[in-house]
Formats: sequence, C-alpha cells, structure tokens
Amino acid sequence: MTRLAEQTRTLFPGLALAVLVAMAAQFLSEHYGAPAMLMAILLGIALQFLSEEPRSAPGIGFASRTLLRIGVALLGVRISVGMVQELGLGLFALIVGGVFATIGASLAFAWATGRDRLFAFLSGGAVAICGASAAMAIASVLPRREEGERDLIFTVVSVTMLSTLAMIAYPILAAKLGYDARQTGVFLGGTIHDVAQVVGAGYSVSEETGDIATLVKLIRVTMLAPIVLVAALVMRRRAPVGAARPPLVPGFVLGFLTLAALNSMQLLPGWSIEALSAVSRWALLTAIAAVGMKTSLKKLLDVGGRAIALLTAQTAFLALFLGLGMALIG
Repeated sequence: MTRLAEQTRTLFPGLALAVLVAMAAQFLSEHYGAPAMLMAILLGIALQFLSEEPRSAPGIGFASRTLLRIGVALLGVRISVGMVQELGLGLFALIVGGVFATIGASLAFAWATGRDRLFAFLSGGAVAICGASAAMAIASVLPRREEGERDLIFTVVSVTMLSTLAMIAYPILAAKLGYDARQTGVFLGGTIHDVAQVVGAGYSVSEETGDIATLVKLIRVTMLAPIVLVAALVMRRRAPVGAARPPLVPGFVLGFLTLAALNSMQLLPGWSIEALSAVSRWALLTAIAAVGMKTSLKKLLDVGGRAIALLTAQTAFLALFLGLGMALIG
C-alpha cells in the first residue's frame, strides 16, 4: 500500500494535467465543432514545457503509454462478428483488402522515395484503419527511437486534418459519382480516417448512409488488432540479439480481441458497452494530449513536406482503391 501511495503521488500531477488538457479539448470540440483529438494535440504542444518539469514528467509519460494501451484495448467492445454478416462477404473483402493494399502501397512509396519505412507503416496504418487511434496503437509496438514521438504527433495531426477535409469533400464526391445511399455509406466508411468524421459525413447525407458508414468504419477498426499483432511479431524477430524484445502478443491486443469476442457472443450488457466505449475515448484523448505535451513544435516542423505528400498519397490511394473496387463489385 505504501508503494502504491508513493507511485500515485508521483504520477498524479502529470496525469491530472493531461486529463485537464483532454477536458479542455473536449469542451472546444463540443462548442466549436473542432476535432477533439486535434485540439488535444495542439493544446498539449503549447504546454510542452511541462513534460520537462520533474514533478509532472512521470505522470505525462504514464498517460502517453499506459492510458494509450488501455484505450485501444477497450475499443474491442465496439466490434462483433455480426458486422461482417450484415455487410456481405464481397464488400467485407474489399474493405479488408483496402487496409492491406494501403499499407503495402505506403511501404512501396517509402522504398521508391527513400523515406523511413517505419514512418510509412505508421502513417499508412493510420490512414488505412482508424486515424489517430491506429497511429497510437501502431506506435506503441514500433522500436523506440529519437524521432518516434515526433512522427506520431505529425501523423495524428495530418490524418485528423485530412479526415476533416474528407468529411466535407467526400459526400460531395459521392453525389457527383451518382452513388446511392448504401454505396455512399460504404465509400465514406471505407475511406475517411477517423470514426467521428465518418459519423459526421455519413449522417449529413442520410440516416441510412450514416448507419452503413459507421458499420464499415468499425470493420476497419477490427483490423487494428491483427495489424498491430503482425507488427509486434516482426519487430520481435528483428530485435538485436541480447536486446529486450517486445512481448509475443501485446497485452492490449489480447484485451481488444477478448472484448470483441465477448461482444460477438453478446455477453456484454448494453450499459457496459457504452461505459467502456466512453472510458476508451477519454483514455485515448488523454493519451494523445500527453503525447502532445512531450512533443517539441520545432522537431515537428523538421518532418518536412515529403511526409505530408506521403500521407496525401496514401489517402488518395485508399479512396481510389475503394472506388474502383465498388465499381467492379457493382
């Protein structure tokens, strides 16, 4: 008990600051319509000096790592096998194929341009799966390196901004292409990065489109666990001899899969799903605020224009892949 109390005293100042930043970001999101994740990052970066303060640094570090894993694990309550049956095998295969194709294309782009493959995988996974949440989950299993947190923040900021632009532009594009409500829902859910922007875009068209878009988006979220698992296995095999290896299966991935299985078997009551979803959202929002507090704006600007071009190319590739796939399926 003494050790627990001491650890609580050590972590509380920084953790409380990260929670306050997350609350401020949520307030700005609700009152001004700005994406909460983006607000949390920007507010966090403005308070970067706090991560260098000995009293707050441990709690900020705890929020950026442990809360992140808790938030990702709890995303599993939103996933069930019934989603696949509801959508159909052909569209399910197209959505899953889009995830793998986008990540593969990202690695190919990096190889062709001589860019960092770890950054390409991080950004490609964020674009392909679920934006900021995927970026944070993937970053947690990548090798620790000096520019790791800078790349994570840059990716989160970029995919959030691109997702916001897509939320506005893609419903207009779908109408120009002559998509009906179902096709529009599949396109929006299969191409927009963040869940919140998918919901916003889908329900701005119609209730049917919003329901389908949300369903498709959650199927993409399902791919988070296997992608992170494969990444963890690859990083484990490539770890230098004698170096500390990451666990064979990260604990938060096991948590994600366990909750998804329980939800698929309808063993989770509705109130618990809503409660755990809310905890997941707040944990991820607090974690990204903490990551922002650990990021220097100067280092963030060092990433360069090529990284922005890479993320834009990944976004365009996913939209093109899904559009062509829908045309072929009919």
